[in-house]
Amino acid sequence: MAAAKKISKSTKRRLRIFGILSIVCIFYFLFCLGYEIYQVRKLESEKIELKQKYNELKKDAKKLQLQIDELNDPEYLAKYARENYSYSKEGEYIIKLKEENEKINKVNNQINTNYIVIGLSAFVTLIFLILIFKSRKKNK
Repeated sequence: MAAAKKISKSTKRRLRIFGILSIVCIFYFLFCLGYEIYQVRKLESEKIELKQKYNELKKDAKKLQLQIDELNDPEYLAKYARENYSYSKEGEYIIKLKEENEKINKVNNQINTNYIVIGLSAFVTLIFLILIFKSRKKNK
């Protein structure tokens, strides 16, 4: 059997210090690596969001450019002013029906939903009464 070598105290101390420093450096490296990976993923997701916003803004720019081109046409401009700003020619009268139609539709929808609720509650009540009468007949 070979004799075990004795390691001096100073060598053990150096190995401990070097080991601790190595572990600290490894943990620091892993922390920095993880943080950089997190930052890259965060920037990639931000890049995707910005691309989507960019595409939306491009679409809006195209729509606005079309609207600018249309507003340069005097006939379209007059039509747009009549529709949106109640502008009229001489001798014309403006009658707005859109708002009244919307109000009527809302009222009709409310009435329809009220009828549905009343009808369903009456139906459930009738079924309940029928079940009560049938159970009384069986008990007699």
